Amino acid sequence: MRITNRIKALSILLSILICSSTVFSQVIVERSKDKVIISGIAYFIHQVKKGETVYSISRAYGITVSDLTRENPPAVYGINEGQTLRIPVKLVNEANSSESVPVKRDHDETKFIYHSLKPGETVYFLSKTYGVSEDEIKQSNPGIDINKLSVGAEIAVPKREFMSNQQKFDDQENNYIYHKVLMGESLSSIAKQYGLKVRQVRKENRDLRFPQVGDFIRIPGTKKAGIQEIEQVKADTFPSVAEELPVKIERSGYTPVNELKGSLDVAVLLPFYLSANSSRTEIDSSVLVKGKKVYKVNKMSEDWIYPGSIDFLEMYEGILLASDTLRALGLSINLHAYDIKSDTIEITRLIMSGKLAGMDLIIGPVYSHNLLLVSEYAGSMGIPVVSPVPLKNNSALIKNPTLFMASSSLEIAQKALAKKIGEYYDHNIVFIHSDTTGTDEDVNRFKNLIFTELSYKLPYEDIKFKEFKFYGKSMFNNDSINRLSHALSEQSKNIVIIASEKTPVISEVIDNVSGLSRRFNVKLFGYPVIRDLDRLDQKELFDMDLLVYSPFWIDYSKMNVKQFNLNFMQKFHTQPLESSYAWQGYDIAFYFLSGLAMHGKNFIVHPEIHYPDLLQSDYDFKRNDAGDGFENQKLFMVRYTKNYEVVLDDENKPPQEK
Repeated sequence: MRITNRIKALSILLSILICSSTVFSQVIVERSKDKVIISGIAYFIHQVKKGETVYSISRAYGITVSDLTRENPPAVYGINEGQTLRIPVKLVNEANSSESVPVKRDHDETKFIYHSLKPGETVYFLSKTYGVSEDEIKQSNPGIDINKLSVGAEIAVPKREFMSNQQKFDDQENNYIYHKVLMGESLSSIAKQYGLKVRQVRKENRDLRFPQVGDFIRIPGTKKAGIQEIEQVKADTFPSVAEELPVKIERSGYTPVNELKGSLDVAVLLPFYLSANSSRTEIDSSVLVKGKKVYKVNKMSEDWIYPGSIDFLEMYEGILLASDTLRALGLSINLHAYDIKSDTIEITRLIMSGKLAGMDLIIGPVYSHNLLLVSEYAGSMGIPVVSPVPLKNNSALIKNPTLFMASSSLEIAQKALAKKIGEYYDHNIVFIHSDTTGTDEDVNRFKNLIFTELSYKLPYEDIKFKEFKFYGKSMFNNDSINRLSHALSEQSKNIVIIASEKTPVISEVIDNVSGLSRRFNVKLFGYPVIRDLDRLDQKELFDMDLLVYSPFWIDYSKMNVKQFNLNFMQKFHTQPLESSYAWQGYDIAFYFLSGLAMHGKNFIVHPEIHYPDLLQSDYDFKRNDAGDGFENQKLFMVRYTKNYEVVLDDENKPPQEK
């Protein structure tokens, strides 16, 4: 891998970020009227509402962020909805008190929709919601600075073409009905109103991929008897993705992705660490002179790049290549990249600006606490958010229906492994973990899953299961291999399960099992992380016929994989490793952007309708409950054979390859 090429790509990315940045819009915050006296000092008590931030609250009260955090120290690390803050009355700028007075005006319902402002809403958000330009909204509210209005203030939003919200015209010659799109409607919901299938509506509206509020859609056939007029959606509500019944898809092959139309805006929220890369010096304090450290300033080489940036820079490179591929098919894609690290400052400011409100897709962020902030905000507007990297668990999906986890959680791998282990019910099963206190939820869940699968085949008392707690070599004077040998059986075949993601545990257990495999017939099972560990002796994995469920599998003989490698070399002058995030970045962007282009908002509710040929993934998104987000359930069963080959098990091959 040539690092100089990464530096060039990073410079291009930095230019994109600088060019795409604009002044943040202000979030509308309503001042509290509640006052209390604490230790002789008067305070306003402000309860944090959805979308509010430390910055927006301080602006509303006319104080600095430092003033607010000094009185409320936990706010330094971010604030949550429902949290209470105390604001010193003496610091509040009363000159701005007029901001809390809602604006009321005469109404002209024939020309305008009157929207009641909610926290976090901006002119940009309103323009996207109602399908009109920002200038039209500003011209419809002369003499008013919209960004300084309070929650509850009314804004006049011009109706498209000054027409009523829902009109239908009969086309007698062709027997059509014309339906005007309301806020929150999709092709799927419109088709459902008339008892039609989406493809029937799409066939009569080939030039309309993404219906906007005010567009007219041609409905084929005679109006279905009994259909009632749909009530207008209230103007001050967010559009949402309606929940529908599951769609059963019989897959006979990949979804073809050919000619595409429309335009999509994509926000990429990844930790590029641009500031860390902008520093070209480091302090070396490793030298001691007379017992004192000598601090030396070293200049970084031109090839140096901050290590934390590389994975996510490669992911962005994959996203760029996927976007290029889809643009060549006719889809217009606008990428908006943001440097979002672990802290909540950047993401809070970004949400506050209203920029994300205009996105069709959000990829990232990678840290769970930031992901929750973004998914809650975006979910209220029906914007899909993709978590691009593995998370510790899938709890972020709860009550976030537009959140997608592209990388499966450990629980998915455990279920797959437990089901496979159930096939070896007549083996001696050794379950190895390092949970010496018995409190690890992951270990207990995995153990219970295995017992459940085995109990389908055998009575409980006939299950041969040994739980082996791992201790390092220092604990038993390097005698851990002998301890393990007592758990194995010479009379029957053995299954050894490594129920840990810790590198020292995995490495030592594999060494021990490898040493014992000459005496015992052993098959090894492990978590997906095993494929990513460079410190392991690969020969040992082959000798023990390792079976692992992996979230990725790359067939380098496939045409699209060859083309990706060729394009990557031409654009970045290097080749991605098998473990590179570039593959994941490409698959996420290609899957979600092509899905939105071909199926519209219906794709967000029913991702199973889309099954394109990807590079390393086969996404199978499912959710536990109707109000939760989607998690990728697809894992590949990968074997390390005694012939020193890494192969894909037949049961995991796609339909075309079986």
